[in-house]
Amino acid sequence: MQIIFHMGAHFTDDDRLMKCLLRNKDGFSAQGIAVPGPGKYRQLLRSTLQAMRSAAPDPQAREVLLDAILDDEDADRVILSNAHFFGVANAAVRDGILYPAAAERLANLRRLFPEDELEMFMALRNPATFLPLVQEKSPERSMDEILGGRDPRTLLWSDMIRSVRDAAPDVPITIWCNEDTPLTWAQIIREMAGLEHGDKIIGGFDLLKTIMSKEGMNRFRTYLHEHPQMTEMQKRRVIAAFLDKFALEDELEEELDIPGWTEELVEQMTEIYDEDVFAIERIPGVQFISP
Repeated sequence: MQIIFHMGAHFTDDDRLMKCLLRNKDGFSAQGIAVPGPGKYRQLLRSTLQAMRSAAPDPQAREVLLDAILDDEDADRVILSNAHFFGVANAAVRDGILYPAAAERLANLRRLFPEDELEMFMALRNPATFLPLVQEKSPERSMDEILGGRDPRTLLWSDMIRSVRDAAPDVPITIWCNEDTPLTWAQIIREMAGLEHGDKIIGGFDLLKTIMSKEGMNRFRTYLHEHPQMTEMQKRRVIAAFLDKFALEDELEEELDIPGWTEELVEQMTEIYDEDVFAIERIPGVQFISP
């Protein structure tokens, strides 16, 4: 069995990816790709992972879990999506570490499905916008407490990625930036499903609709209809051009109001994030989806 785990991160697609996958459920099922509803596995896997912190999994755990998740559906590949796989939102950063439970959780998933082919998928987000949202979920903690007194510029996604690679070195990892998702959405869906680049999917522009005006989307769809032979890379360039003209600015702009944070600090954090993404692209075993 190929088991695909979409790990979030929090504050990236807000379950839109899960909804898009479910829109493709019937078509994927015909190809041996299962997209179970989240109610079938989120709490079940969470309870199992919590139990594994103190005891090894039952030898029959894998079969019991897959029977419950698949519900008699015949599949070779199953896609499971949950931003809480590595912990809840208010625990996404502790003492200046991104998802401190990530390595243990992925290692336990590997132990739980020892003979299966696992893959991890995850979106990243600029820490300058990620940290304020974590604090919103943890209003009782100051930013300094969330960071454990560390400089926010030391918060690196590459540290987390390397930790999960060390914990489960045979699990391939696919990463992308949340900031690029409107351009890469369709590829992300296809990669999760194990499809070819040109394969048809439903909802390839679901995210784009949330950040582009209705007029822009109508013109964009007309343009696609008039140019049916475009490659995926050509489509991304067209999307970028239409966003430049028709983007909903209110949906793209984010206000940051963190005591002690200056505009200069946010710019430095963004530059460090860009450099960190470049470092992640070079980590062995990591596939990076870029525009």
